[in-house]
Amino acid sequence: MVKYQNILVAIDPEQDDQPALRRAVYLNQRIGGKIKAFLPIYDFSYEMTTLLSPDERTTMRKGVISQRTEWIREQAHAYLEAGVDIEIKVVWHNRPFEAIIQEVLAGQHDLVLKMAHQHDRLEAVIFTPTDWHLLRKCPCPVWMVKDQPWPEQGKAVVAVNLASEEPHHDGLNQKLIRETTELAAMVNHTEVHLVGAYPVTPINIAIELPDFDPSVYNDAIRGQHLVAMKALRQKFSIDEKFTHVAKGLPEEVIPDLAEHLNAGVVVLGTIGRTGLSAAFLGNTAEQVIDHLRCDLLVIKPDNFTSAIELDDDEDD
Repeated sequence: MVKYQNILVAIDPEQDDQPALRRAVYLNQRIGGKIKAFLPIYDFSYEMTTLLSPDERTTMRKGVISQRTEWIREQAHAYLEAGVDIEIKVVWHNRPFEAIIQEVLAGQHDLVLKMAHQHDRLEAVIFTPTDWHLLRKCPCPVWMVKDQPWPEQGKAVVAVNLASEEPHHDGLNQKLIRETTELAAMVNHTEVHLVGAYPVTPINIAIELPDFDPSVYNDAIRGQHLVAMKALRQKFSIDEKFTHVAKGLPEEVIPDLAEHLNAGVVVLGTIGRTGLSAAFLGNTAEQVIDHLRCDLLVIKPDNFTSAIELDDDEDD
């Protein structure tokens, strides 16, 4: 089954150029499907004024929604003229991430694309509170698009967890690789690389145990990770030269390799939980994300349940 046939693009209200919409059209031209350009808007001043009756407030709200709908239509004009299937929807909602996730649930969208802003000098991607909420709570994959063209022959780097203590990691690793390789095959036959990081010897162990040999420990840990990586690459027929096992912290290893390979996107998995803990991505994933300088695609496990539920009431 071809994935990503029902894409939701979170429109950036602050600028006229929409990199996320551009990336969605790029995908659409290669794998088909439909696109919804979605914008939640809210102006507190319209809710606060006591000079307007409820009906007048509703009319003003509808006027703002209509204006923004036309503004998006202008942004998408060239794509619409070219026959790209783009639906435009603007809603009045004071929590953008909730509105986006509720729209994902209501429209059964299978991918969200949103622009990620970047620091001009450092080129590091800066994530807003809305971005973090989406990455943590959105039930479908979230693709954060950096405001720059796709690198020439840009690669996809899949970060896999090769530590075998928790069995659910294996299922998520396989889902990440399967979805990335399927998408890469359809989009320019993008090269897919797998990367895993293994920890260095804890200094306190080396100090406290005189007979402890750090090099033997490091070799054993590296060996375990290489065996796990070999099993993964063989399962998906990935050449060994496209796999990387490196010593160090994931938040250093993964961004460094992505930069070295001139990657277009890094693909990360996050462990899904229900209830309160669904609010947390996990420290490792968050730290990796903070260090990235390219696009990011975050994929949840099959059993993920969002903390956000579909609203029964629709706003005017």
